[in-house]
Amino acid sequence: MPRITKVTTKKGDAGETSLGSGQRVSKDSPRTSAYGTVDELNAVIGVVVASDVDDEIRTFLAGVQNDLFHLGADLCIPEEDKERFPGPRIEGRHVDALEECQDRLAEALEPLSNFVLPGGTAAAAQLHLARTVCRRAERRVVTLARLETVAAENVRYLNRLSDLLFTMSRYENRVKGVAEPLWDSRA
Repeated sequence: MPRITKVTTKKGDAGETSLGSGQRVSKDSPRTSAYGTVDELNAVIGVVVASDVDDEIRTFLAGVQNDLFHLGADLCIPEEDKERFPGPRIEGRHVDALEECQDRLAEALEPLSNFVLPGGTAAAAQLHLARTVCRRAERRVVTLARLETVAAENVRYLNRLSDLLFTMSRYENRVKGVAEPLWDSRA
């Protein structure tokens, strides 16, 4: 467990940061962009958890926040350095947990007959925001994976999580008795 004694180090003032391996890279490198967007996603999910969201969703998302720290830890260390710097990783069990939750919540929902617009309850709208940030994080990790080796479970996890966040938004509206806003293609 890292011990953080000082937040401001001034080491990043020139536009570089240290990876988990100690390697210095630009703050806008594909790797820092990937794990930075995962961090942003975690913050957006934190807003959902702090909101008036359904208790089942809140509890599950608290675990997802921990998983996202695993993902960030994995992404901040290049594959060639992972033997020297072992750490938490996203594993198949994490993806399985997302799929199980998705299936459980989807059972309570009517099948989709139209595109859903972000909205309904405030928490449902925040879940949609988290979904879009999750998709951006996924794109950033895919970009990194084109340049360097990245664990396949990382992309799978983000892909499943974005689907789950969509389902959670629908579930949140359902349990709160709020109609889903639907796209009117003729408007």
